[in-house]
Amino acid sequence: MRIVMNNEAFILLVDDNRMDIELALDAFHEARLINRIETASSGREALDYLFGRGDYGDRKRYPLPDLILLDLKMPGIDGFDVLKQIKTAPLIKRIPVVILTSSREEGDRALSYDIGANSYLVKPVSFSGFIEVIKQIENYWLSLNIGPPLGVTSKPEAEND
Repeated sequence: MRIVMNNEAFILLVDDNRMDIELALDAFHEARLINRIETASSGREALDYLFGRGDYGDRKRYPLPDLILLDLKMPGIDGFDVLKQIKTAPLIKRIPVVILTSSREEGDRALSYDIGANSYLVKPVSFSGFIEVIKQIENYWLSLNIGPPLGVTSKPEAEND
């Protein structure tokens, strides 16, 4: 079992918009959060990272994240497709996925939760608002929340009695 202290937590940020990635990284810096952050600029790159394909085959160098921040609207493999693949893969399906998007569409929210998103947040337009969202993400998901064990199989109900 891996115990993660706040400053050892690892986040995978998936967004195709370079400016949004820079804004998020600046917000983490301004909020004085020192978590390791890896970025993926497409759905394909995120899946390659999560499944250890290609350049991401070395798990010591590219460990599985403790939290995934996922944008929905990306060309090619979009956030919905990434989320579907995450939530159907036994090794990574328990990694919390927070949708961080500009979409306020009810249909996007409903589909995200139906597929298995753990949270849905709309990106604020102001930088100060974005910093506050990042602080709250860090506070809840990486400090207060006790994440699921990865690589541990749950026991069937009959065995738990």
